[in-house]
Amino acid sequence: MAGFFAKLFKSGKAIDDDFYDEVEETLFMGDMGAAATEELVENLKTHVLFKTVKTQEDAKTHVMNKIKEIMTVPEDAYDFENEMSVVLLIGVNGVGKTTSVGKLAKMYSDRGKKVIMAGADTFRAAAAEQLKIWSDRTGCYMVYGKEGADPGSVIYDATAAAKARGADILLCDTAGRLHNKKNLMSELGKIDKILAGEYGDARRENLIVLDATTGQNALEQARQFKEVMKVDGIILTKMDGTAKGGIAVAISKEMGVPVLYMGYGEKAEDLRKFDVDAYVEGLFAED
Repeated sequence: MAGFFAKLFKSGKAIDDDFYDEVEETLFMGDMGAAATEELVENLKTHVLFKTVKTQEDAKTHVMNKIKEIMTVPEDAYDFENEMSVVLLIGVNGVGKTTSVGKLAKMYSDRGKKVIMAGADTFRAAAAEQLKIWSDRTGCYMVYGKEGADPGSVIYDATAAAKARGADILLCDTAGRLHNKKNLMSELGKIDKILAGEYGDARRENLIVLDATTGQNALEQARQFKEVMKVDGIILTKMDGTAKGGIAVAISKEMGVPVLYMGYGEKAEDLRKFDVDAYVEGLFAED
């Protein structure tokens, strides 16, 4: 990811129509998407017109600051971490959903939180086994069902366990089938109903997990899931595997939802809270 946009701003280069075309093309090719790219370029033109941006270095600083504005995480975005909460992770299969559940469990339990994990992805073979590894590693209690079992029954049992054990956070893995949206809506609707009825006192947080290496496909997945249910935050995985990284801006801009966590590797500590300054500085850093 680091440095994809570093060569865009070169001192001594004229700020003219060719320059704007280059900025637009580079931002778009860096996966920032049409909406964010247009806003950044048009805003830059306005500031050049009013002479608040005069040099290439000014332009770079201005664009970086505007991206930071787009990506700013609200002050209360992480409040759920310190409340009795149920956190539902949604997304297609293969994006790192189950691993993210395990990494969040480690993150929260290391802070002294009592965490329970629900393996409600009963569709994917070995999902429960994968989550069981994280359960053993973190010491967090896990509720799961057999492959093909009703995900709603797993959630029901998990809420009972969370109440009985006085859990601070209930983390729920879910199946990620988008090829049949009707089934997905039905399944998530059932989960919603169970959580409202059995665990209504808990704060609800829905986090969509997206694979940063898939670029614009990740944005399309986000769109489709947002049509099905409310999305409160974004987890971007495999940031270490993308040479661009601008997709985070595209998703945050279009969804109006903050990126809360980013995954950079396989280790538990490689899932981190989103740091907007570090992220933007990385996009424009010299190699």
